[in-house]
Amino acid sequence: MPPSQGWIVPDWPVAANVHAFATTRAGGASGDRYAGMNLATRVGDDPNAVERNRDALRSHLPADPIWLEQVHGTDVVDAERASPSPRADGAVARTRHHVCAVLTADCLPVLLAARSGGVVGVAHAGWRGLAYGIIEATLARMDVPAAEVVAWLGPGISQAAYEVGRDVYESFVGQDPGARGAFRPGAPGKYHADLYALARRRLRAAGVDTVHGGGFCTYGEPDRFYSYRRDGATGRMATLIWMD
Repeated sequence: MPPSQGWIVPDWPVAANVHAFATTRAGGASGDRYAGMNLATRVGDDPNAVERNRDALRSHLPADPIWLEQVHGTDVVDAERASPSPRADGAVARTRHHVCAVLTADCLPVLLAARSGGVVGVAHAGWRGLAYGIIEATLARMDVPAAEVVAWLGPGISQAAYEVGRDVYESFVGQDPGARGAFRPGAPGKYHADLYALARRRLRAAGVDTVHGGGFCTYGEPDRFYSYRRDGATGRMATLIWMD
């Protein structure tokens, strides 16, 4: 992938056969509120523009990605055996050239790779996915010791921009009192949630000690990222991983 594309290549200690990147709005054929590299087919964008965007993306990949029908759940598929558009929020691959992908526009994409380079995965982790256990479900499907897994956190919404209700706070603190450190008070009855901190906490509780990435804010960089919280109807970026 040419560096001039403007997409994000993780800086993380993985085997040489593991490849990954996250797209941004850079490039693409979409216009208006979807302007740039929208890769989602179900957000109201011109289907022809989306297909051109996906064609452009494919030129940087060894094969078509496994595009998930994401539902903020905990189902995880094996990319080698997945049906077209499986209903899931995570995917893993154990063989070459099977591209796992998630689409996001504020939710957190989490990349996972075994240090050996023998298995990779990706999870779509909004607050529901994090609270319900999508990271743990993806790790379980990878079926390697968590201590042998390296994680990378891609572009998501920052704590400063992500105000949530008491229900979200209770979803985490009710099962893990220590998670209250990932929230700070907002307006009355509201909290600012740190998805990055919550993801790191879940990863480390699961046994993943090496976690890279984070520090992005999809909400705060409108020229670079799509953000559902900021714009409502908008496009989606992709975060992808595969092995050679």
